[in-house]
Formats: sequence, structure tokens, C-alpha cells
Amino acid sequence: MDPGFEADFRQFVVDRSGALFRTAYLLTGDRHAAEDLVQSALVKTATKWRSLRDPAAIEGYVRRVMYHEQVSWWRRRSRVAEVSTGWLPDQTDDGHADVVDLRMVMRAALSRLTPRQRTMLVLRYFEDLSETEIARVLGVRVGSVRSQIYRSLERLKKTAPELTTVRELR
Repeated sequence: MDPGFEADFRQFVVDRSGALFRTAYLLTGDRHAAEDLVQSALVKTATKWRSLRDPAAIEGYVRRVMYHEQVSWWRRRSRVAEVSTGWLPDQTDDGHADVVDLRMVMRAALSRLTPRQRTMLVLRYFEDLSETEIARVLGVRVGSVRSQIYRSLERLKKTAPELTTVRELR
């Protein structure tokens, strides 16, 4: 990678790594797996950096790589969703206890979704992308995005009814 391209790539990583990590975490449900996912996506992006001409398309490319990497991993492992129930985090304050409980419920509910459903929810509600943008990033039809989001929300309502009463999930 020549110095000009390397400087651009480094700046992209500095600017967008936080958002990419959040997306990866919501896709994987595990901090360490999310770090690995971001790293592998950035390595693939670095190898294609010269051919990525449109700056607006770079982040979409990285997110698409992350999605495909995660789906490929999931297919290889055919894993079963596991939820840790052996311990509870320390509760330091009564005001924070509800937040911790809500996060645990949210994490468990998200782990019960399929990877595709979780991806759609992450992109729509945590990354604030429109349905059209999600369809463009993932290379699917807008109708597919709408149906996946609808199914995901219905599944969340059934598996974790306490989430439907909460307005702010972040």
C-alpha cells in the first residue's frame, strides 16, 4: 500500500472504528468476536483499498464484509444460541440495576434472533440506516428488509415482552 492510500486508510479506521465495532458487537453478541470481525473486515478492505473509489461506498463495503464474515462463521459452526446464566454483574446503584437488567434481557433476546434478523435490527435501529440504505448495503430488496425487520420485532415481542414497554433501548 503506498503512503497516500495508507494515510487515507488509517484515517478511515480512526474515524469509523467505533461505529464498526458497535455494529460488529451487535452482530456477534460477543466483544472479542466483534473485535476479530472488525479486524478481518478491515484487512479485506485494506487489500481492496485502491479499487474502492467512492468514499461513500467504503463503509458500506466494510459492513457488507462484516455481515458476510459473520454469516459464514455462523454457517460453519451451526452454533446454538447460548446465554450465560451462571453469574450476574455487580449492581452498584439501585438506579443502574434496571439498566443492567434491561441490557441482559436485550442481549438474551437478540441472541435468539437469526443472524439476518439481528443484522437488520442493528442497521435499522442502532446505526439509524433507512430501509433503502440497508437494502443497498446488503444487496437485497427493500421488501426483504421490511419483512425481516417486522419478523424480528415480532419475535422480540414474543421472547422478551418487557422490551416492548421500554422506549429507549440504548
